[in-house]
Amino acid sequence: MPVLPGAEPYHHEGGEVGVLLCHGFTGSPQSMRPWAEYLAERGLTVALPLLPGHGTRWQDMRITGWQDWYAEVDRALRELLERCSRVFVLGLSMGGALALRLAAGHGRSVSGIVVVNPGIKVHGVAAYALPVLRHVVPYTKGVANDIAKEGTAELGYDRVPLHSAHSLREFFRLVDAALPQVTQPLLLLHSPMDHVVPPADSARILGRVSSVDVREVLLEQSYHVATLDHDAERIFEESLAFIGRLAPTVGKKGSTTGG
Repeated sequence: MPVLPGAEPYHHEGGEVGVLLCHGFTGSPQSMRPWAEYLAERGLTVALPLLPGHGTRWQDMRITGWQDWYAEVDRALRELLERCSRVFVLGLSMGGALALRLAAGHGRSVSGIVVVNPGIKVHGVAAYALPVLRHVVPYTKGVANDIAKEGTAELGYDRVPLHSAHSLREFFRLVDAALPQVTQPLLLLHSPMDHVVPPADSARILGRVSSVDVREVLLEQSYHVATLDHDAERIFEESLAFIGRLAPTVGKKGSTTGG
């Protein structure tokens, strides 16, 4: 199936500091594109891949799982590490979990992590029925488009394939177990009024990582897809400041600026 207009992956060749952006479950790079372009305009090398099964139709997602999604961001990270001297991983929702798993697995190769409304658990009683329910019911209602800002929409599926939801639950368990292996500087931004991922997920991440350099920022004006919401500019600015503090050459002439 062709990729939906706006859901295409994005890449920008910039300077020696690279960023990998990971989009969320049933979403697409569209939810991260303004963030990616903001960082690209400031001279960073940017990779924003499209996860397998995403950005086309929900039926395509049914035959994919966390191994496919993780393999794609792992591949993109390895390419950045070959190209850049410092690499940061950024993620929204499930993309935040992907970022944390990459940080746990790649250690010092990842210079820092920025996560926005990161998910770490599939909540609700129905989650425990997924191993059986997924063989009976093909999908449930979608979780995309939780945005407070009027006139703004997320390009995501209106249905969640239960096979994929089951795989997501397994992935979250693996990430949760790996959180103590996360030692890199961490910037975590989350919305108190998130209708998809509860604040408990952010609290658990903050309580389990081994990072010493940690900053938590509340996004008071936004819902789940905060990268497209009222606090988007704050996310962009906070992430750039975070990266610039850890990689001081960011924005300096002759360093990260490039074509």
